[in-house]
Amino acid sequence: MHWLNELFTGDSVAHAVVVYSIVIALGIGLGKIKVYGVSLGITFVLFVGILAGHLGLTINHHVMEFAREFGLILFVFSIGLQVGAGFFSSLRHGGMMLNLLALGIILLHAGITILIHFIGDISMPMAVGIMSGAVTNTPGLGAAQEAIRQLSDGGVLTEAPDIGLGYAVAYPFGVFGIILSMILVKNIFRIHLTTEIDAFNQQKFPIEELPDQIFIEVTHPDLFGRKISDIVPELHTEVIFSRLYRKGEIIFPDKDTHLLEGDIVLIISKKVNHEMLVHRIGKESALDVRTIPCKLMSKQVIVTRTKLAGQTLGSLRLRSNYGVNITRINRAGVEFVANPNLRLQVGDKLTVVGEEEHIDSVAGILGNSLKRLNEPNLIPIFIGILLGILLGSIPVFIPGIPTPIRLGMAGGPLIVAILISNFGYKISLVSYTTPGANLMLREVGIVLFLASVGIKAGDKFIPTLASGEGFIWMAYGAVITIVPLLLTGIFARKYLKKNFIELCGLLAGSTTDPPALAYANSIAGSDAPAITYATVYPMTMFLRILVAQLLIILFV
Repeated sequence: MHWLNELFTGDSVAHAVVVYSIVIALGIGLGKIKVYGVSLGITFVLFVGILAGHLGLTINHHVMEFAREFGLILFVFSIGLQVGAGFFSSLRHGGMMLNLLALGIILLHAGITILIHFIGDISMPMAVGIMSGAVTNTPGLGAAQEAIRQLSDGGVLTEAPDIGLGYAVAYPFGVFGIILSMILVKNIFRIHLTTEIDAFNQQKFPIEELPDQIFIEVTHPDLFGRKISDIVPELHTEVIFSRLYRKGEIIFPDKDTHLLEGDIVLIISKKVNHEMLVHRIGKESALDVRTIPCKLMSKQVIVTRTKLAGQTLGSLRLRSNYGVNITRINRAGVEFVANPNLRLQVGDKLTVVGEEEHIDSVAGILGNSLKRLNEPNLIPIFIGILLGILLGSIPVFIPGIPTPIRLGMAGGPLIVAILISNFGYKISLVSYTTPGANLMLREVGIVLFLASVGIKAGDKFIPTLASGEGFIWMAYGAVITIVPLLLTGIFARKYLKKNFIELCGLLAGSTTDPPALAYANSIAGSDAPAITYATVYPMTMFLRILVAQLLIILFV
């Protein structure tokens, strides 16, 4: 049985895999248990990791550091790819206010840390370590440790405290505290998740802005005998004439089709435009022209040819070359009216109307291969990770700050993933991954990160608490975690009327906390909180690092 003992106590790769497997499997399993209707989900892996570390299930330091950093990179990079398409629109719609709220949370955290330093008679370096754990910001801890090292080398500090202890003690409640603040805001305002999710979806994707069909009989005299290409510009909105019924026959309309009195047209446009279209064209018809037998059919075709990524829909000339209409486009579950200027992305689902053989020809042009769509694009992913690490490692020197600021292993990959998902086609990087593949990468990454953090903190966690001082540090950390998040959450909900789903993304993003984001996504049943998380994350990460160093420099 020596081999079995070696497997659990040795220093081999197999030993590391065994420990990670035990911690992750138990953590995920126990995280599904609900207490008063609340479960911690995947974040429970952290606490199982702490227990494992306390019981002596250690892992080679270098292996654990790699697993932690690579897990974090996989998580944030996958998040960036998933939410990248909605990132810039989120910035335009409320992004400034969200970042101001995140700034307020950061300043409150710093202010409470300063108060604890003076009132609690605790050194500023240790207070910053506790703050970094309380807001689960590892890069901030690293920046503070570097500032302490430089101050020690310069003779300003005679003794460099191990602020990692303060971080380790505060971190577990930091993770739980961020989630607890979400739960408290939910209970304070008696929020019903289903209602809130529906309201969020309506806010982000209003029903009135979604494409819908309407049947209109042409009765307006000004339109009789005029070509569709002359009429559409006068409507000042996105409109697709899909089918036309005339004297018992279904006609496929194109730009040169003339409208006649009594024609019934099937139009695809945003719901909000329907009343205007009826007023400008004629009167709404009860006849559903789709039910009339004809050669025309409607079919969804998926863009799977990578060379089409970034090309505009109009540049393909599908209508003129193949005699079909593209009426709608579905991208990542969001449907909108087809626009000739829209740039295609791999994975777009196009609703094509035309004769079957013509649709088949268009499907050949667009790809329409589920097999190809399911093949992972690993080259763009790893090139993106490489570029993200390079970006995260670039030092930014600020006058008066002894150490350069870096975005780190989380900030760099997140930003690059967002940029690639939006502009990757310009350099032939198509980053499309299926939702299932993206979720797998994300979940593997976050459990590796949580298990590594827990195991590393486990051996010092209990002894620090047992000393008595650890409980005081934990209490300080709890105050730093909860108070700013709760105050901001109440303010944003009561006075700014922020949606709870959006608030969860804000609270997780303002603390750069992946486990809290994982929890927020789980209760939302979607990636909606991740959009807000990504909106505030870059600025938050930069300021967390800057504030940690400033507190050390100004108060030591």
